[in-house]
Amino acid sequence: MTTLTVLWVRARSLRPGAMMERNFHVHRRAWLIMLTGLLEPLFYLLGLGIGVGALVGEITVGGRSYEYAVFVAPAMLANAAMIAAVTETTFNVFGKLKFAKLYDGIMATPMRPMDIAWGEGLWALVRGLVYVVAFIVVTAAFGMVDSLWAVLAVPAGLLISAAFVGIGLTLSTYFKSWTDFDWVMAIVFVMFFFSGTFAPIETYPTVLQWLVYLSPLYHGIELTRGAMLGFFDPMMIVNAVYLLVVTAVGLSIASRRMSRLLYK
Repeated sequence: MTTLTVLWVRARSLRPGAMMERNFHVHRRAWLIMLTGLLEPLFYLLGLGIGVGALVGEITVGGRSYEYAVFVAPAMLANAAMIAAVTETTFNVFGKLKFAKLYDGIMATPMRPMDIAWGEGLWALVRGLVYVVAFIVVTAAFGMVDSLWAVLAVPAGLLISAAFVGIGLTLSTYFKSWTDFDWVMAIVFVMFFFSGTFAPIETYPTVLQWLVYLSPLYHGIELTRGAMLGFFDPMMIVNAVYLLVVTAVGLSIASRRMSRLLYK
């Protein structure tokens, strides 16, 4: 067997892996629908990165000048990773939890709430990986990849997805109705525009800069931008650690919340 097959067999033997396999079989004929979530960041990239970029010209980062589209592309990749995780762990998980009551049936098996949470998280990471790889391929085709180090944007993108997996799963356990998702989209929209996406954070007012530092998306953009532009800063270690902490805290809270709801 190939290495990939061995890893898949081992994953299936674990309870979260069984949950992930269930999602795979449900969505295996709907990959094109899943990929539509990739269109939004691509349209922003083409419209703002290339369109507005023609007016902006070049932008300086780390003492080097880049075309504006090349500067924006890593932020769009980070946004794609965020969208994949948020979509999968909020809308989809909330529907299964509150309306379809899917998890109530799964609880009749050896699966436990933590297994469900981790399984849904793993599937969201698979979706994030698909988005990240597809985005890198498209940006490379447009000539927006400035360094071979761009391959490191793949693990960076997965780390971004992981951070928002924890956040999304936690929010899903608190929401009461579909109208609560208006808040999710509002927060995502604000983070998208104010996380150093279209301009270096140094151009922001000082007070706003400190608020941006709290955004997981900002730290993800810093990681992907460093990888895709081929420059590395010691602060990227801080960015990675911040995302790891957000992931751990989010998954911990989500697991406890899921247990409380499913064991009622």
